[in-house]
Amino acid sequence: MKLNPVDISKTASASSIVFEALRKAIIEGDLKVGEPLRQDEIAGMFNTSRIPVREAISRLEEQGLVKTQRYKGAVVAGLSAEEAHEIFDFRALIEPEVIRRAVPQMSQETLQRAKECLEAFSASDDPMTWGRLNRDFHSELYQASGLQYHLDAIDNAMDRVDRYLRTQLVLSNGMKRAHEEHEAIWTACNVGDAALAAELTQRHILDARDMLMENIASLR
Repeated sequence: MKLNPVDISKTASASSIVFEALRKAIIEGDLKVGEPLRQDEIAGMFNTSRIPVREAISRLEEQGLVKTQRYKGAVVAGLSAEEAHEIFDFRALIEPEVIRRAVPQMSQETLQRAKECLEAFSASDDPMTWGRLNRDFHSELYQASGLQYHLDAIDNAMDRVDRYLRTQLVLSNGMKRAHEEHEAIWTACNVGDAALAAELTQRHILDARDMLMENIASLR
């Protein structure tokens, strides 16, 4: 099992540490769809009892990243085409409103950090970084909205699709298009055009959805 374990035997937030480690491994594809999460093995890796591991797996199941199968126990959950389509439709509803609300509140520092994320995304030739850099770019722009409940919901949605998006960008050669769309969104934010930023964000999400639907059979 590919994880980055730490000794948390004396840590009060053991379940949170296990949760974040498993979540990261699932999102980045280190734990594959269908891979079993054996509580004893994970507990040993983190030098803790099974209780925090069980709590962490329960949280992952609530987020749809893990499911319980008969005879196998907890395994990494996959994503059906229908589920992926629904998640992107949800994002296309919520994220345009978040960025619309964020634009009037954006500082030059926010815009500069988002620009740095945009440039790092464009420059990276390591597919393992694309999901994180993509999320960093959007997150920097969205934070100014102050809509924390919305931001948490977006994070949960992205957790479900991140590992598929990265592979989809490779299969569809979509990095150039994604960068161009990111640049257009950033420019709209930079000039203070909230309506255009919202429109471009929605189009960006729906374009990603359509490309993912074309390739999803190859991603599972």
